[in-house]
This record gives sequence, structure tokens and C-alpha cells, in this order.
Amino acid sequence: MKRVALLPAVLVAAGFGLVSCGGGVNITKPPSGLTTRVLASQSVLSPATFPGLVIIDAANDTLPRASEISAGSSPGLMAISPERTILLAFDSVTNSVQVVNTKTEALTGSIQLPGPTSSMVALATGSGYAAVPTATLIGSPPGAVVAMNLMSGGITATIGVPNAQTLVADPGGTQLLVFSGDSDAVTMVSPLLVNIANPVTAVVSGFDRPVYGIFAGDGTAYILNCGAECGGKQASVQILDFSTTPPSAGASVSVDGATIGFLSGSTLYVAGVSPTNNSCSGQTPPPTTCGRLDSVDLGSMTMTSSAVITDGYHDRIDISANGQLFIGSHTCTNIGNVNNPQGEVRGCLSIFNTTNATVVIPPDNGDVTGLQSFTSRYVEYVAEGGNLRVYDTTKDILQLDSVTPGGSIGITGLIIDVKAVDFF
Repeated sequence: MKRVALLPAVLVAAGFGLVSCGGGVNITKPPSGLTTRVLASQSVLSPATFPGLVIIDAANDTLPRASEISAGSSPGLMAISPERTILLAFDSVTNSVQVVNTKTEALTGSIQLPGPTSSMVALATGSGYAAVPTATLIGSPPGAVVAMNLMSGGITATIGVPNAQTLVADPGGTQLLVFSGDSDAVTMVSPLLVNIANPVTAVVSGFDRPVYGIFAGDGTAYILNCGAECGGKQASVQILDFSTTPPSAGASVSVDGATIGFLSGSTLYVAGVSPTNNSCSGQTPPPTTCGRLDSVDLGSMTMTSSAVITDGYHDRIDISANGQLFIGSHTCTNIGNVNNPQGEVRGCLSIFNTTNATVVIPPDNGDVTGLQSFTSRYVEYVAEGGNLRVYDTTKDILQLDSVTPGGSIGITGLIIDVKAVDFF
């Protein structure tokens, strides 16, 4: 959910290899011929379309030709390695992880999981991890983190973590934070110890239904406590203190809700729903329940502001090149019908302007399942309600032109997730 650092074209080419010829430099392009690729997972099989990963030219939001990568029978959730050479797509029909080589634009393998997952990470080391809450281990409660070899294929280890739901990797890929459902603890797993020693290095208690974590540049981790929204007591942002042995739960600041967050400098934007502070003040006409986007100053560990956003369970967040924060949720309160707009229309997407603290709730319906921004363009790709929308972030409206009529890239089928492959 982090935006891609898009670099100049010459550096882009380096990701695919450079060939010298007569003193010049030729770019070795992938089979699609594109160096500004975005992949969108399309999960529907019908007489008109096949499931797979659709290749999009993100320079102009077009489908230059019929170009799709096979990725199982129903690809949805995706994860991409830091250097963006390996992409994982979860096939929800077969509970398998499809491994794609982005250089060759080809499927290189399929890894069978012991159950469904909603959280995966791909590391630069060529290993991948998936949280499988229903995985069965003899003598242990259900739930595990499954380690995968993305080069040769197959599962290399099944690490017991009861009801494991969500994984977050540190920037170096040397540490995983594992969040379990209905738990007040965070499990720490070291990929460096897999098949060498016990990879579970600590189980840190003292939290309040933690669901997500964010690593800061100084190595500090901030844990998002879901609190009352997840059956606990109070939502908060809490420090995971690495200065103690073992690590411990540190200082916290209460917020309205905390299921997803985005770090910008010393400000942490946190989204969620409060069971008590959920009025829709300022919305016309006001829905029954709304969520909150709170701003936390990490220097003082204080909440500095709050804005009204859509409700639902917030688990997607991204920021555009010009500071428009896109927040997506699922199972929100949809209002109206985007296909028959006779009055207000709204769904699970909110856009927060970090410059003037205003909120736009676009007239669209459906769960938000994927977000992708670019540093070289003022647009945001949004997978909402099965459609892939293109938003003009200078106006926070759908991009309406001949390339993207209706603000949507014309892909037949059901779009679940979207990932930029190239640094551009």
C-alpha cells in the first residue's frame, strides 16, 4: 500500500538490464514492450474474459494490446518484492500463491497453502511469507505463518502463530510482525532463523487488539491497536519498544480508530471507526455511521486533528505525489447507485487533502481492494467495486477523457488488486 518511487527512465531501464551497442545504450524491454507497467488482478472467468494479471501501460492508462499473465483460476490479493522482480498473486479458489517473474512476464510456479490468506509479503531474498489463520499444526491451535521459496517453489517452513491474520515486514526484510485475530499480543518472526532455530523471537503482550504495524526510518515500530472496533477497549497508536530485551509495549496515544495507517514525516495518519465517535457531521445528507482519519504527531505522541471519512473496515491507504491521501475500506455503507445516480452516491473510498485537511468522498460504490499512486503523475489507480478507476489527484475526481472514459480503465471482469511493476 505504499506508493512506488518512480525514477527517471534511464534508471527504469536498469531494472531490466542495459545492452551497449556502438557506444549507445539500448533498453532491454520485457515481452510487453512496456517500461511503465502496472498489473491488475482480474478474477472472473466468463465467455468474454479469462482470469489473470492484466498488463496496463501506466504512462497513459491504456491496454496497448491483449496482454495478460496467467495466474491461477481466480487471482486477487497481490504482493511484490522490494526490487519489483517477483510478484505474488493469491488464487482464492485453490488457496495457492502464484509466483510471477516480472522481467519475463511469466508464471514461474504455484505454491499450495494450507488455507486462505489475506496477507502476504515477498522479500528481496527470494522468500515469501503468508499468514494462514486456519493452518493446522499438530499439538497447536490453528494458525501459522507459511514460509515459501519463491525461486524453486514450495513451502520451506510452517511457523505456528495462532490465528495469524496480517504480516508486516521491516524495510530490510529481517523481521516480521504478525498480528492475530482476537489477540492482545504481537508475534515477532525472524526470516533469518527459518530452518536454523526457532524463528519466533518474541511474543509481545500489552497491546489492545493490534492489527497493523508501521516501521519508521529510525527503526521504531508503531502498532495500531484496533481496540473497541475489534472487541477490545480503546483504539490507539502504541510504540513497540526495541530498546528492551525482549521488546516491549511502550507509550501510546488514544485515537478514534486504528486499522490502517500511513506515515508522512513525523505525522502518522490513522483510519478506523469508533463505536462512540462515529457521527457524520458535515455530510449531506448524513449517513448513519462514519469513520475517522486521525493525525498523530509522533514527536509528542498526541492526536492533533480528526476528519470524517466513510465507514467500513479500513485496510487500504496510499498517498499521491501531490499529497492526496486515499483511504479505502470494505463492508462500508454504500449509498445510491453509481449506475443510476439519482441522488447521493458514495462507497468505501475517502480522499484526504493533507495540505488543507479537507475530505472528498467520491460518487462510487463498492469495496476498495487496491490502491496505486505514482510520483511522476498526479493520478491514483483505485480498485473499487471490481472496477479499476483512474483519479485525477489535482481535482480528486475521476479522470474523464478519451483514454479513460468514465474514469475507468476498460478491463472486462472483476478487478481485485493493482500493483506497479516498474520504477518510473
